[in-house]
Amino acid sequence: MKISRLAYAAYGIALVVIVLDQLTKAWVLGAIDAAHISQIPDGYRIAEVMPPVFNLTYVLNTGVSFGLFGGGAGRWILSAFSVLVAAALAVWATRSNRKLMTAAIGLVMGGALGNVFDRIRFGGVVDFLDFSGTGLFPWIFNIADSGITVGVVLLILDSFLSERRSTVGAAHEKS
Repeated sequence: MKISRLAYAAYGIALVVIVLDQLTKAWVLGAIDAAHISQIPDGYRIAEVMPPVFNLTYVLNTGVSFGLFGGGAGRWILSAFSVLVAAALAVWATRSNRKLMTAAIGLVMGGALGNVFDRIRFGGVVDFLDFSGTGLFPWIFNIADSGITVGVVLLILDSFLSERRSTVGAAHEKS
């Protein structure tokens, strides 16, 4: 199977998301004076960056994005599911012929794998970006979650744009 430049771009974007995600998590965990992650209480305020709008607050999320379906029992199921999703996205990237779709695939793939590394290492995902002080967004999240969210939004946008292009193209053919 020949891998296109766009597929390599998706893999590169995924790698950037994974690296940024893991580096920021290592930085945050290094800023906390604890011998082991299990000693850090959920909700531990690491730093007040722009109070009350933005803070760095540690939470170990045992669920999926934004704490949904938490509880820790599904650690390995969530990890396996995320790896399968990333593998499916890697294959999809080889068939992608649109730049926006390729970027979206890379973001989701990188986010999924970034969180898998945490689930395997820590039993949950390290979240720390806290915008809950706005009153509009109560979740604490991380770079990987952001990659997944932005990637899904871009996939939806690409779908609309692609549909519009095909509709406009069909209208031009009829004229």
